[in-house]
Amino acid sequence: MSGKTVEAYARDVRQFLIFLTEHLGKPPNLRELGKLAPQDVRAFMAARRTDGMSGRSLMRNLAGLRSFARFLERNGKGKVGALAAVRAPKIPKTLPKPLPVKEAKQVADADLRAGEPREQWILARDAAVLALLYGSGLRISEALGLVREVFQGAERTDAITVTGKGRKQRMVPLLPGVFQLIADYISLCPYDLPAGGPLFVGARGGPLSPRIIQLAMERLRGALGLPDSATPHALRHSFATHLLARGGDLRAIQELLGHASLSTTQIYTAVDTERLMDVYRSTHPRA
Repeated sequence: MSGKTVEAYARDVRQFLIFLTEHLGKPPNLRELGKLAPQDVRAFMAARRTDGMSGRSLMRNLAGLRSFARFLERNGKGKVGALAAVRAPKIPKTLPKPLPVKEAKQVADADLRAGEPREQWILARDAAVLALLYGSGLRISEALGLVREVFQGAERTDAITVTGKGRKQRMVPLLPGVFQLIADYISLCPYDLPAGGPLFVGARGGPLSPRIIQLAMERLRGALGLPDSATPHALRHSFATHLLARGGDLRAIQELLGHASLSTTQIYTAVDTERLMDVYRSTHPRA
């Protein structure tokens, strides 16, 4: 599992054990975990709801606990059947919200942020990262996980190797315009970028935090008049939706995105259908 997943699951288990300590009146041991009833798990979920946790977060919370239960069972530590007996909360299905093509292209325009009191190399870096998210359909963690040597080989192949979820590697295209933006950033960057080190670095030369790119996108939202749904991850949604709208093959898009299942990629067909219906409703004389 990815580092973020491990971190989240560990947090889920800690929260559950803290709740059970209060709920049972003492820290639970393995025997007591095995004796838990579904109502104990529901009480935990109700407490998390009271704390303001959303249905989607609660569903992930339960997934983390079930992973912990499977771990215990695999290692002969007992079975926590109550976790499997409780249904995950239903959550409303929401479609990805891609950016319009024009705005998706503009997020890589460093001139839109020219008035900010920031060094030129930082503006160039942010533009390069955002262009990479849209141009290659990367997750932000994948883009910031790139090392310098990956880019060094891109000039020959017009592609880069990305390490995605589950440490699975895939090849994705690197558009000439994106290649140039990254090259511009490297030429302006005041820090040495060794081959095995991160391609994108922060203001002090260390690994670049995803939060910095999220803040850059927030500033661009104001400049372009975009809604709050215009996040760095929305650029990945835009990549998939725009490819599909122009006749891209669904299985090819699945490979480019690094989805393990085609059903995950198929959600973009619903996005494209909704866009077509919007066009129909706004233009057909009888609609």
